[in-house]
Amino acid sequence: MTLEYQLLLSLAVIHTVALASPGPDFALVVKLATQTQRKTALAAALGLAVAITLHTLLSLTGISLIIKSAENLYIAVQLIGAAYLAWMGLGAIHEAVTHWRDKKQLKIITTSHHKLTALQGFIQGLSTNLLNPKAMVFFITLFSTLISPTVNLETKAAITLLMFLLSLSWFSLIALVLSKPAIQQKMQRATPMINLITGLLFVSVTLVIINGLF
Repeated sequence: MTLEYQLLLSLAVIHTVALASPGPDFALVVKLATQTQRKTALAAALGLAVAITLHTLLSLTGISLIIKSAENLYIAVQLIGAAYLAWMGLGAIHEAVTHWRDKKQLKIITTSHHKLTALQGFIQGLSTNLLNPKAMVFFITLFSTLISPTVNLETKAAITLLMFLLSLSWFSLIALVLSKPAIQQKMQRATPMINLITGLLFVSVTLVIINGLF
């Protein structure tokens, strides 16, 4: 059996466009890369890539479709995801408001950000994507549209590896570029705006999820 290169190319193009689109994943990496240590931002990039890989495996094996088909289970998944995204979003908005209200408090927040460990960065990246039901729906739609039951195991393995490598490369690139000391220093004044935009993105996704439940 041989790899289906045309299918891999199509998925690579679509996934690259999706990665470059503004969303919670992109916002999280920008936030961490400009406000924390480089290793924390890179760990978050790895967490996002692992989560995307898990979504890929769940979709390719049909588990995601089973979850989506089970109404009560899917509602529970959406509520958990919405709660996490809302918590992250409101936290980021609170940081932005705190900055504009009390600049001394900003120093405390900034210091706490720099103390985020690589493990905490990884968990944030993993949770942000894995708990986002919109990501699960995206992969279900993508794979059900492009992948037929006749696609061989080798191609499915290649798809999984491709999703991981593209995701890790993209988010790591952002983390490496924005975590340079010179760039972090220049972005320091924009910290509250970055936090506000990040928070609004997370909250907006939360509202879309909640709206879909009713």
